[in-house]
Amino acid sequence: MTEKCEGTGREKEGDREKKGCPARGKRYSPAQKQEILEYAVAHDVQAAAEKFQLTGASIYEWRRCLKRRGVEDASDKEGGKIVIEDSRAERDRKILAMWRQHPGYGPSQIRNMLKRGGFKVSVGTARHVMEENGYLPPSLKRKEHVGRYEAARPRELYHLDFYHFYCHKQKQCVLFIEDDYSRFIAGWAMVPVEAADPVIESFDRAVERYGRPEGVMTDRGSAFHSWKGLSRFEALLEDYDINYFLAREAAVNGKIEALNASFQKECVEQQEFMDLTDAARGIGRWVEHYNHRRTHHGLGGLLVPADRFYGIAEQTLKRIEQGLGADTELTHPDSRGLELFRVVSHGGRPQVWLMGEKILG
Repeated sequence: MTEKCEGTGREKEGDREKKGCPARGKRYSPAQKQEILEYAVAHDVQAAAEKFQLTGASIYEWRRCLKRRGVEDASDKEGGKIVIEDSRAERDRKILAMWRQHPGYGPSQIRNMLKRGGFKVSVGTARHVMEENGYLPPSLKRKEHVGRYEAARPRELYHLDFYHFYCHKQKQCVLFIEDDYSRFIAGWAMVPVEAADPVIESFDRAVERYGRPEGVMTDRGSAFHSWKGLSRFEALLEDYDINYFLAREAAVNGKIEALNASFQKECVEQQEFMDLTDAARGIGRWVEHYNHRRTHHGLGGLLVPADRFYGIAEQTLKRIEQGLGADTELTHPDSRGLELFRVVSHGGRPQVWLMGEKILG
């Protein structure tokens, strides 16, 4: 019958050994680890384990950690020296580097971006490090969401809306076309005023590139909706056989409103555009980053819109949970194909679509 180890944490090490309790593992500083690993390189692992009174398994584990950081072998470094960075210093460096790269992000967004890249850190730690380096948390009034909904698949519902900003006293209107299910930006345009022409042109390009959506939702802006008769955009949707939904309250079209807020905080407020051409380039870079690199809280925090839009969400989450990080090549625009030919059933009758245009049915 084995004896139970009882006692408080204030017991001395000798008392633990007398009672048969295992001794608490020794902690090694980065300088001590460096000395032990360099000795193991000069002699061997067994000799280092005997000299410094630790197990060879610990030395092998430290070597594996170095390999994961990109240091293959101590002999590859100049003079056979190994530089072991304090884990806390490395953690702080990664957090601050991500924050400086994306100053519009908050602690939870920084944490999600790092975890997607294979580095795990808590939201509280990210907030603490950022606040020590000048981060001021915003004072926001949370609004309760009423009647929340979400599409069940890509291209089931698109949201359209304009965002207004000034570039050197020149007013510009940015149109966004956002997929409800994935939050993927399927199209955008920058124009001086809200008008039907850029809406129709942008929507046509989105259909040609990604296929025809099943439904579209907009507010009652004059570029989309007409108070008398049928607007040009509504006529286009009828030609495409697309359902049209009119949001009578801003909250109903809330996903595109949230996109506008992110665009303002992460792009407009973080860049000083030289002219309209520079503004268009900057917006294009932000849209590409938003679709393929930026994690989204509405998608669980670890996915980017392209993961859902291209149907690789489960594959990406599996890689992240394994600590491998997301495969950015899977969502890169250059590695994706376009849907040119599509056959669907509508009301029991087959339909054939080519480049977003119905040719049969």
